[in-house]
Amino acid sequence: MTAGTDAHARAVLDKAAHENFPVAPFFVPRAWREDLMAVYGYARLVDDIGDGDLAPGGRDAELLGLDREQTDDRLAMLDAFEADLRRVFDTAGTGPRHPLLLRLRPTVRRHGLTPEPFLGLIEANRQDQRVRRYATYDDLLAYCELSANPVGRLVLGVTGTASPERIRRSDAVCTALQIIEHLQDVAEDLGRDRVYLPAEDMERFRVTEADLALPTSGASVRALVAYEAERAGHLLNEGTPLVGSVHGRLKLLLAGFVGGGRAALRAVAAAGYDVLPGPPKATRLSVLREAGATLRREG
Repeated sequence: MTAGTDAHARAVLDKAAHENFPVAPFFVPRAWREDLMAVYGYARLVDDIGDGDLAPGGRDAELLGLDREQTDDRLAMLDAFEADLRRVFDTAGTGPRHPLLLRLRPTVRRHGLTPEPFLGLIEANRQDQRVRRYATYDDLLAYCELSANPVGRLVLGVTGTASPERIRRSDAVCTALQIIEHLQDVAEDLGRDRVYLPAEDMERFRVTEADLALPTSGASVRALVAYEAERAGHLLNEGTPLVGSVHGRLKLLLAGFVGGGRAALRAVAAAGYDVLPGPPKATRLSVLREAGATLRREG
């Protein structure tokens, strides 16, 4: 890997510092941290491709074998990225081209990870190019199955703790975290011509897209956001026993994920469910408090 490509990969991974809760905090074992960061780098880059947030200059397109001008063709970029991902799992081939996928290859081999969760994240971003509204809550849950749940499954895979029951609980937590993020980012998503509030719920609360474009939320929008936040809270409750099913530093890590979700929900509530001026964000202290409370309940 050249200095340029290494620096390019680090630029993507540096975005970890801006997450609500780090995917690989200091207290996890070093071997886990390196593998979790490899998974994070993959997920972050897929999202950047899907959102059109790649670094300028077309370096990612070039690394994937495309013309620099194709950086703006998100579907072509996702197709090329999937082709490079498949090289990660091709033991007879020369290996992937992109440095973040080169970094992922030993992680996949060490833990026997399968392609499915990685492909799910790519498909979620393809769906973002085709589907910009969701008619029902079930439709949104199906999207979260692709966009969020694979991350939790990969964490369980890297830590060697996957089981059917843990996967079920993990899916509930990850879907909840995705829905909470959608609630925080209603205005930003609308700016991207995406609405993740189910149309059936918008109709029930008499909320229109014009209401979502206002500087502040009216009573109907606040009621809708409160309703969706309550649903996300129930999902978090369903998934929280995952924390009590594991031990040691993994328990701390998973409590941090759950605590981050609970703290974000409290921030949304503290804003009076008015998410339109900007995303209500939890403080680091509130996340730690909620993580501690989760550990006490699930210890």
